[in-house]
Amino acid sequence: MALPSQKTELVGDTSLEKCKLVGSGGFGQVYKARHKDWGFDVAIKILKEGFCSFNNYLPHSSSFTKLCDEANHMDKASCEFVLRRYGTYQGNLLGKKTSVQHGIVMEFMGRGSVQSVQEELSCPLPWPLAFRLAHQVALGMTFLHSKNLMHGDLKPSNVLLNMDFNAKLADFGLSRVSTSALNSNRETTGEIGGSYKYMPPEAFKASYEPVRAFDRYSYGILLWSILRGKEPYPKANYDLVELRIPEGDRPCCEEIDKMKVTVDGLEELVDLMKRCWDESPFKRPTFQDCLKVTENVLTKHKTGIHKAVLDVSTRLDSPNSNQSSRAFNVTPQTPEQSESNDTVDNKMILTKTERSSIQDSVSVSTKIMSDEDKAKFVENNRAKLIQCVTEVMEITEELGDMVPPEAYSCVEAEATTLAQMRVLYSGPLRSGGVVVKAAFYDALKKHHPEVVERLDG
Repeated sequence: MALPSQKTELVGDTSLEKCKLVGSGGFGQVYKARHKDWGFDVAIKILKEGFCSFNNYLPHSSSFTKLCDEANHMDKASCEFVLRRYGTYQGNLLGKKTSVQHGIVMEFMGRGSVQSVQEELSCPLPWPLAFRLAHQVALGMTFLHSKNLMHGDLKPSNVLLNMDFNAKLADFGLSRVSTSALNSNRETTGEIGGSYKYMPPEAFKASYEPVRAFDRYSYGILLWSILRGKEPYPKANYDLVELRIPEGDRPCCEEIDKMKVTVDGLEELVDLMKRCWDESPFKRPTFQDCLKVTENVLTKHKTGIHKAVLDVSTRLDSPNSNQSSRAFNVTPQTPEQSESNDTVDNKMILTKTERSSIQDSVSVSTKIMSDEDKAKFVENNRAKLIQCVTEVMEITEELGDMVPPEAYSCVEAEATTLAQMRVLYSGPLRSGGVVVKAAFYDALKKHHPEVVERLDG
């Protein structure tokens, strides 16, 4: 079996320079290289060592078949929102004279994937970018399904980003041709695939045959990941997910729900997200239906995209930025929203009592406090602060290097803000002394001025 060559050309080692390994998947490795004649960087996906050398290649190797299928599917699904294939590769990237490797030559996406950006930022993307990502993924999936293909592994690491953070779908190693257009409403495909956190409840049954509703469910979980800036179920292994997802468990929406009334279009997108991960495959909206929602939401935020791209680029390109900068979306209000929204604070969603407290006060206390006074405030109000502080991760990020990476992970892993505050108090605030507590006070005053005013009054 040979890799397809229609509309593409064969690329060999003599055409490439500056090759380096940039990623690895289930059966493939991805290299970045500069094509000498074309003058730009390309990505080359090859089989892992031992799968496709001429000396030990097995004609029916399932991995080699998958690579060929992926190339064919990329050609069939070629569009603006699906990764483009430039050609096929044959050469020796590993440098072993006895081995010949085969692969796919693709466009190189300079910003990596949604997953890699999330890991670098340690916070959600600005709303305009998040909403554009949601729309572009829906566009790519609509095109894919229109070609009677399913993706089968839709997740953050398979949504790649160019330097302007535009998205393209990648990794069709698990894609299969859907027969729904030929046979009936039963959209059968070849085999189960995908990452377990993005698999629908029905996929955990031994008799399950993947259909396009699989992708629709995965899109719902992907939307949650884009909006929250992290992976779902961080501590759950396969066995736990297999047990709980069919029982109705889904990612926690508490933090997202708090922001729905202040972020224009977020409520509609959250509703779409929840419909996509519905237990019943038949109730999940098609991607054409998804597009109606995502396009409408994106329209409300288009004017903010340029600034969002600049902000994220600046942060990613700055050293140690993920430790020192605050989260992008701590201010839910967007430039397109009215600034006269006087019922909801632009930092967080407040209770009626807290709103009244703000309205009754002229301003947050401006008295000068020493670090010792600030530390004393933080210690004396421990119980109350644990109960009422909601922007825990934003405040933790403000503390920067004062919170060690392992402590940051422990705080982030907690499911509720109350639990996060307890971890923060028992760890960094306890061991860091006056300096850390004073810094915490300053961050608290920045993110929760109404709380400081109330407790300090």
